[in-house]
Amino acid sequence: MEIIAQYGTVFLVLACMFGFFMAWGIGANDVANAMGTSVGSRALTIKQAILVAMVFEFLGAYLAGGEVTATIRKGIIDAEVMQGHPELMVYGMLSALLAAGTWLLIASVQGWPVSTTHSIVGAIVGFAAVGISVDAIHWDKVGSIVASWVVSPVMAGTISYGLFMSVKVLILDTENPFQRAKRFIPIYMWLVGFMISMVTLLKGLKHVGLDLDLGLGSAFANAIPLSAAIGLLVAGAGSLMLRGIKEIPDERNRFGSVERVFAVLMVFTACSMAFAHGSNDVANAVGPLAAVVGTVQSGGMIAAKSAMPWWILLVGAMGIVVGLATYGWRVITTIGRKITELTPSRGFAAELGAAGTVVIASATGLPISTTHTLVGAVLGVGFARGIGALNLRTIGAIFLSWLITLPAGAGLAIIFFFVFKGIFGA
Repeated sequence: MEIIAQYGTVFLVLACMFGFFMAWGIGANDVANAMGTSVGSRALTIKQAILVAMVFEFLGAYLAGGEVTATIRKGIIDAEVMQGHPELMVYGMLSALLAAGTWLLIASVQGWPVSTTHSIVGAIVGFAAVGISVDAIHWDKVGSIVASWVVSPVMAGTISYGLFMSVKVLILDTENPFQRAKRFIPIYMWLVGFMISMVTLLKGLKHVGLDLDLGLGSAFANAIPLSAAIGLLVAGAGSLMLRGIKEIPDERNRFGSVERVFAVLMVFTACSMAFAHGSNDVANAVGPLAAVVGTVQSGGMIAAKSAMPWWILLVGAMGIVVGLATYGWRVITTIGRKITELTPSRGFAAELGAAGTVVIASATGLPISTTHTLVGAVLGVGFARGIGALNLRTIGAIFLSWLITLPAGAGLAIIFFFVFKGIFGA
């Protein structure tokens, strides 16, 4: 308690700096989940994607980032273990933020799309195992997170592969693809509206406190009819927009007019996914920050959950925007252009497949990573054209970075934990 009273202001300043740094890493690395396919398919330029993402990621993070967040991300360690030593909680959360932010900086410079959730989880496991006790960690939770390395990309890749094959059969491999596109794309538009609405309701707006209780038993069941209605609105609006798109004969690319239609869809999905991503993943930065602020302001009391002051969400939202603006283009380029060649129809299938995976995971409680999900979805649409369409060297580097993320976060957090312990005392 004495350490908290003596250095409280210093801890708060450090927590804000490291929380901003971690949010910068989320913006630099993870925002590619929402924008990579749009850039790769040339539905948006990198500059347009960054501007769109800055607006919608900020709105998602600030407006729907959460009023209350769990202090210990994903229930990995038991807060009770540190009740007599609140300074350990502070050192641990500071070291976790700094370690995860450092790893995300390294990965972003290299252009590796890694999981921000796994980065912070690895950091928390590292400081808790070495600095507190191995028994303080809920290893079953860690095991389920490791399982998501396989579950996320396989599920998203399978769904995206199926979606793109349906586009090929129904539209691209027909005698008159443009007319077929006008007939079938409203159905895909309904799917887009439905899936993105489900993602936003289940992931993006879950903290806002909106009462969506339609008496159907669960949040997932309540979201289905509302999302179906939103899907109909999107399909209706899309059908009106399609009337204004005329077929332009192009001997070099007979699918040019069709891809222009899919490009319109991509802009909508990119905006929606950016909002849902900002609202959900900002917790990786502001959760530990809120834990430090709550512990310091209460004089050393450690709560399982911490209230989320507006200014903490602002720190997280600003950090995401700055990270995106300064370094986001590197990982966006990797996902959009270095794994496989994307067109708007392929990018649409990948993004919708990723959104579908998030919806299924929300309904079933499957642990997934948004990064692994989107990379798996891009692999799925690339594989639909054969293994030769995939850049195996880039894919190998990405998989290796995934394996390194948890131990890298843990190792850095252990070092920083003992540095803080040495500076401020135990």
